[in-house]
Amino acid sequence: MSTPAPTLLKQKNIPNSIPAQDFSKNLQAVIAKIQAANNVDEIMVEASKDIRALFNADRLTIYALSDDKSFFITRVKTGIDTFQDLKIPVTETSIMGHAGLQKKTLNIEDVYNKSELKRIDAQLVFSNEADKRTGYRTKQMLVAPILNQENQALIGIVQAINHKSNQAFPSEIVQGVTEICRAVSGALKQPEKPAQLLKSKYDYLVLDATISAAELELAARSARKKGCDLEDILLDEFQIGLPVIGKALASFFAVKYEPFKADRVKPAELLKNLKRDYVESNAILPIDDTKDGLVILTLDPERVKTQRIANTIFPKNKIIYTVTTKREFDETVKQFYGGDEIDSGDINEMLVGLQGESIDTEETDNDKEESSAASDNELVKLVNKIIIDAYKQGVSDIHIEPFPGKEKTKIRFRKDGSLMPYIEIPAGYRNPLITRIKIMCDLDISEKRKPQDGKIKFKKFAPLDIELRVATIPSAGGMEDVVMRILAAGEPIPLENMGFTEHNLKELKSIISKPYGLFFVCGPTGSGKTTTLHSVLKYLNQNDTKIWTAEDPVEITQKGLRQVQINVKAGLTFPVIMRSFLRADPDIIMVGEMRDKETTSIGIEASLTGHLVLATLHTNSAPESVIRLLDMGMDPFNFADALLGVLAQRLAKRLCKHCKEAYVASEQEVDTLLDEYCVELRNIDRFKADPETALREIRAQWIQQYGDDQGRITLYKAVGCNECVGTGYAGRVGLHELMTATDALKKNVQERVRVAEMLVTALGDGMRTLKQDGIEKVLQGVTDMHQVRVVCIK
Repeated sequence: MSTPAPTLLKQKNIPNSIPAQDFSKNLQAVIAKIQAANNVDEIMVEASKDIRALFNADRLTIYALSDDKSFFITRVKTGIDTFQDLKIPVTETSIMGHAGLQKKTLNIEDVYNKSELKRIDAQLVFSNEADKRTGYRTKQMLVAPILNQENQALIGIVQAINHKSNQAFPSEIVQGVTEICRAVSGALKQPEKPAQLLKSKYDYLVLDATISAAELELAARSARKKGCDLEDILLDEFQIGLPVIGKALASFFAVKYEPFKADRVKPAELLKNLKRDYVESNAILPIDDTKDGLVILTLDPERVKTQRIANTIFPKNKIIYTVTTKREFDETVKQFYGGDEIDSGDINEMLVGLQGESIDTEETDNDKEESSAASDNELVKLVNKIIIDAYKQGVSDIHIEPFPGKEKTKIRFRKDGSLMPYIEIPAGYRNPLITRIKIMCDLDISEKRKPQDGKIKFKKFAPLDIELRVATIPSAGGMEDVVMRILAAGEPIPLENMGFTEHNLKELKSIISKPYGLFFVCGPTGSGKTTTLHSVLKYLNQNDTKIWTAEDPVEITQKGLRQVQINVKAGLTFPVIMRSFLRADPDIIMVGEMRDKETTSIGIEASLTGHLVLATLHTNSAPESVIRLLDMGMDPFNFADALLGVLAQRLAKRLCKHCKEAYVASEQEVDTLLDEYCVELRNIDRFKADPETALREIRAQWIQQYGDDQGRITLYKAVGCNECVGTGYAGRVGLHELMTATDALKKNVQERVRVAEMLVTALGDGMRTLKQDGIEKVLQGVTDMHQVRVVCIK
């Protein structure tokens, strides 16, 4: 193949450059060597060394484009005459993919400089995954497309990394790489199929510099010696993550890697003819039926394809193969078929059994028939399994949502405040399912027109000691919805572990240490009010203290407390219990909720007669709680004397600790946080007098508390991983607004001032609003501003 003579270039005055005449001479020598090569391996392995030296680069690689145009492939020499393939996916957003698809040469001075990448293309990103694993720092990168000289089609890529001058590659090298690409194109324009594939499915880990060849051989010997799987050795002894191994498998088999997902919906229709033994012995599991085809999860796509295992089971479906690690495959099998000691069976087999024996109770009101169906062994096990799965997944609520006609009944779980799908039940079993739940909590199975409330003590039905609060609600179409809340169990959380800031924790301990008075915790349903009150009681619970609680229901129990459950049918209401408490010599009284004037009046009376009274309210903020109680008809003077403080709280989603990503906040982002933090503060006297000085003081305090040596503040953003099911969030954190009843605030209460004026007084006394507390937790890296805004909306 003839090659145009390379253009002579003027020498650039930079370190490590060579005279233009010498560069041109060396370039021609390298091109001659490429043209004389016997095969592609010689070009990729041997010639690349000469090109690297010529370009003064730290690394240089030549890639060919795969037949299906989805991968760039290069060769790595592993022996005298043996080679291994390294595959890199072709994506529009990667530097190599962009250069290839756009057919242009990219010369980047710093791949970590997002501004430089953005000038090339707004979507361009540099994946630093290999740098993180190896400790190598990629900086400069020169990437040039190899084009077929006849039709200008892309057939490969040349990539040079890190020029020895620590600057962008000089212009003579940029022009020289074009000459190199022309020479290489002759050998690559009809790329041969690799003569030898990777010997092991884990060899990509060596090619990607995750571990060395010697370490992989050492791991293989260790696995043989211990009689275990090589994957286990790589995971446990070499600390290589599942996603990294999954990526190696995907490259080896040239299919998509499918990680384990805790929220994956079980495909009952696909699993109905598949027994667990068959799935495990053949390492094949259908996970989804999409518009593009049936997605099959397997450990060895090549074997499954060759033996046509999936085609035999699903002959009419187009098959999409995905690969996963053995550990994640086993987890998915366990997720679909069960496997823990407290599991009550395989949920998919239960569903299949119900579908096979489906009954229709839709048009009958025969309670005996429904009761009989509800006691069916498979249905009993199914309900137990739903509850066990919910508990194991850390779910707070189970929602059962039936629909009229033949539509299936949907079951959804609420976790960390968000609903997610779980399973669907055949239409014919919706009534027996709800009847079974009513039987478990001793509700009237014949009453379907009125809401009912009950409680399930689950240890009666399965080896799991939890309680559930059950609510049935009549819905459209003659249906009944059921919501089951899994009640918090075990010891209450210590006050120090409740997520209070140092300022709020100190103030709260000061308030609740008073011998008498009235203290409220307020917030919407599900904001953790009861949990907080029980943490306060744990702090106050001493041998010389008598504590009575009135709750509806009793969710958390602890030794030393005398707890009473509300029972309206028996006449045991909050006011009745409160009056009886006053005759029972208490030191501390906790009331589940002050929802009426009588209960509140008794609470105020108790607090003024030497008792500490704790209670909850359903209000939005601390100042609003005071106004709400005054609107109930409370005497302002008595109430002001009794009040110790009010704690408003919310729960925001916590950033997943496994995948949250740190970044340095820009000045604009810090200014935005500062503006939001100071919205309410601008009304207090200190701010009005000198707002600029006040802002500077807060910023300086942030930098001192949360900044680094250079005064930069690090924030975190959600990413998503297997641990948090791709959401970026796991668990929740409390946001708190603690208003102390100072003399100024008591005066506001006596004068019945407006909420806005009371808020200014509280802020002047040192209170921080919910949003301010949330912003402090953003600065601590616990959550992000989006979650704070979501829960602090007015």
